[in-house]
Amino acid sequence: MTSRFADGLAVGSDLVEVAERAVRQALSRLGGEADLVCFFICGDDPDDVARAGQRAMRLAPDANVIGCSATGVIGDGQGVELTPAVSAWAARLGEARLTTFALETLNAEDKFVVVGLPERSPDDHVAILLADPYSFPTDAFVERSAEVLGELPLIGGLANGMHGRGSVRLFADGEIYTEGAIGVLISGAVRVGTVVSQGCRPIGPSMVVTRAEDNLLLELAGQPALARLEDIVSDLDEDDRELVASGLQIGVAIDEYAERHERGDFLIRGVIGIDPEREAVAIGDVVEVGRTVRFQVRDAATADEDLYDLLDAHREEFGRVDGALLFSCNGRGSAMFGSADHDPVALRDTLGPVGMAGFFAAGEVGPVGGHNHVHGFTASVLVFSATTPPGD
Repeated sequence: MTSRFADGLAVGSDLVEVAERAVRQALSRLGGEADLVCFFICGDDPDDVARAGQRAMRLAPDANVIGCSATGVIGDGQGVELTPAVSAWAARLGEARLTTFALETLNAEDKFVVVGLPERSPDDHVAILLADPYSFPTDAFVERSAEVLGELPLIGGLANGMHGRGSVRLFADGEIYTEGAIGVLISGAVRVGTVVSQGCRPIGPSMVVTRAEDNLLLELAGQPALARLEDIVSDLDEDDRELVASGLQIGVAIDEYAERHERGDFLIRGVIGIDPEREAVAIGDVVEVGRTVRFQVRDAATADEDLYDLLDAHREEFGRVDGALLFSCNGRGSAMFGSADHDPVALRDTLGPVGMAGFFAAGEVGPVGGHNHVHGFTASVLVFSATTPPGD
């Protein structure tokens, strides 16, 4: 059976041979020549990863090809963590336009300048971004992307290697990069959407930030932030207190004017500490006075429900799905769910047996509330829907 989207997965110690098997598997399942190929490589030796990526790129000389190294890959409906493996994804996108790019950072006085961005067109839909977290200022670039990219959604993840800094490899149209970021801009006649599942559940009430300093929340709803947090925790049951102890989060309301703020209405950020002397709570972002926040917890059950609900809602709104790319946090998988297969299985359960591949990222990129952000413990999904909208 052939399709517009297909994936492949291969596992083994000979990464070059494994890469060839995975890419050929994906290409063989397509109903024609590939326009876009993405691949992801988990391997112990960065040089082996580079050679495997080079082989993968040569197998699709007429396609736009991007890829990266990772500590785990996703394909063939399953995840493989910390084991030599390659996943591949191939797509026939018809009249769509594809522009592959490579980004690098230049220092200009006291700021950085990112060069290599493609020129924008009115019919641009989305850009896939794969970045080296050790050399590329992904957080700052993504958070400020609207200044140069407008409302263009960014989706993707932070690459990694089995040995961290220095072991990341990025691949784009025949070239190998050891730093920076790469990606592809998708434009023209194609229907795409994004699903970003942060997997958190609110605890306590929504509160307005009434005093803050940098990333310190000093007052919430007119009271010391730490006192507010202690009151919330004291009202929780034992299970939720354990979740707070293992990793408390905070949500910043996306829509300040909503009558209520429930699950999914927040941009999630981590609570990174407390300052007992100032009765303050330190978080992983800077939140202005006047913004609405709500503390959050994350567990496997909540993350599972959130992903399924969001995927179901997307399918109901956009109709049949033909393919998907999945960028799942390396803190999910077996660490959160006890199985590396959870997120790819969720996509297969909700979207059907579509061509789907991806990798376990060191941070996930995706839009929430119309703005691009870098996330943690998140599943970011790029969904390709049937060309004809439902009802036409």
